[in-house]
Amino acid sequence: MTKQEKNDVIEVLKGKFSQYSNFYITDTESLSVAQISTLRNHCFDKQVEMKVAKNTLIKKALESIDAEKYAGVFDSLHKVTALMFSENPKDPAVILAGFRKANNNEKPALKAAFINGDVFTGDNQLKALTMIKTKNELIGEVIGLLLSPIQRVMGALQNKDAAKEVVAEEAPATEEAPVETAPVEAAAPIAETPATEATAEEKPATPEA
Repeated sequence: MTKQEKNDVIEVLKGKFSQYSNFYITDTESLSVAQISTLRNHCFDKQVEMKVAKNTLIKKALESIDAEKYAGVFDSLHKVTALMFSENPKDPAVILAGFRKANNNEKPALKAAFINGDVFTGDNQLKALTMIKTKNELIGEVIGLLLSPIQRVMGALQNKDAAKEVVAEEAPATEEAPVETAPVEAAAPIAETPATEATAEEKPATPEA
């Protein structure tokens, strides 16, 4: 590899390290060409970028960006190294665990993982990384916790209304007792009194003196 080719690789790696805040450093030394191809396909399906590069070039790329920030992963740069870049912090771990299980193998081994500024070193970290919560999962859990009390209240109200309906349906209809009315006595006929007849003759008017 010429110096220019090495510089080109370093620039490509710098772009990937700047683009992604999550990357895994794996050991693919014992994998066959066919297995590496299969692993690449799994990565492609999960939108994980996989790149194989020399450790010296990887280190130079990281140092040129921020040597202090990435210092924790330098000791993991040995043997054959395949980098896995991902937006989702746990997708590479899930891919590695699934691939190893399908092939009854302990390879590829996890050498280190850089997750949002935190460094996880050693293959024994793989299981924990498969269970890490993503940002969307955490947001979903928070929303679920916030909605839980409301859902409980709504559920209680719905159950209460349902219980009322059941009671109303099962309760026998109450019959109204007939109202007894006392017989109305016939009113006594009102005696008609003859109208008083006016005096047939009025007294003559007293003649004026």
